[in-house]
Amino acid sequence: MLPSSLQGRLSIPAFCAPMFLVSGVELTKAACNQRIIGSFPALNARTTELLDTWLTELKAGLNADAAPFAANLVVHRTNPRVEADLAILEKHRVPIVVTSLGAVSEVVKRVQSWGGIVFHDVVNSRHAKKAAEAGVDGIIAVANGAGGHAGTLNPFALVSEIRTFWNKTLLLAGCMNHGAQVLAAEAMGADLAYLGTRFIGTRESAASDAYKQMLVDARAEDILYTPAVSGVPASFMRQSLEAAGYDMTKLGRAGDVNYGEKLKPVDDEAKAWKTVWSAGQGVGTIRDIPSVAELCERLRSEYAEAKARLTRAAG
Repeated sequence: MLPSSLQGRLSIPAFCAPMFLVSGVELTKAACNQRIIGSFPALNARTTELLDTWLTELKAGLNADAAPFAANLVVHRTNPRVEADLAILEKHRVPIVVTSLGAVSEVVKRVQSWGGIVFHDVVNSRHAKKAAEAGVDGIIAVANGAGGHAGTLNPFALVSEIRTFWNKTLLLAGCMNHGAQVLAAEAMGADLAYLGTRFIGTRESAASDAYKQMLVDARAEDILYTPAVSGVPASFMRQSLEAAGYDMTKLGRAGDVNYGEKLKPVDDEAKAWKTVWSAGQGVGTIRDIPSVAELCERLRSEYAEAKARLTRAAG
């Protein structure tokens, strides 16, 4: 079920995921004004001072009926800005904080103290249990085929396993570009669909034109899951790895994401991701670069059509 702060505020049960170097004020604002949750990583603002400015601009541009917005906070020790950025999120009373690379109960309690809610992303049930113990309000199940630091588990297996011990808000990430897939995530047991790659390919995203065109040209088989860029496995488009000079015969494929010592410092990772572009396996059905408003209208229509089709099939 959804937290009370989200109930009745969404036009479709969807969340525009925070994407490194891609999500900014414009994408977040456009999504929220379409009444789906918009978000951006705090680290996309290159300084804490700029983060403060971004949040001021974002709140000023939201419609009265806009969906709540979210900011992603990397809580891993490789992020030197955790405390400073958290103070800015508290200053602006950010309604949703998405934590990554570790579930920290002190951070969760602090966000909840100002009335915010915390969603935490995980790739397996072990990480989900740690997030539950930390007191988070929602768990984001990042399944096989998702972009960025994805997991390796099938979404049916991942959602089902987490649901054996978690009865609060559950989000599902991985290969969702269509309104029918949003409905399928609900049918599987999720409360919200967590969409990333499809929103890279919108006019409001901060991705370059070349990045967006590569999304249109790529297919599922072009997505490689490798630790070569980040130090831990993540999903990237083969074409961008080749263009950046990676030896395609030497890219390792680890079986799980390990948030230990292998993770590169934030600055090093940012440099790599500027030229090596992430995407999920859902790229195969991306054929255009619409505005966020056009995409959300499409998603709502597809979602309604899928519901009606299932209703008819049920007699």
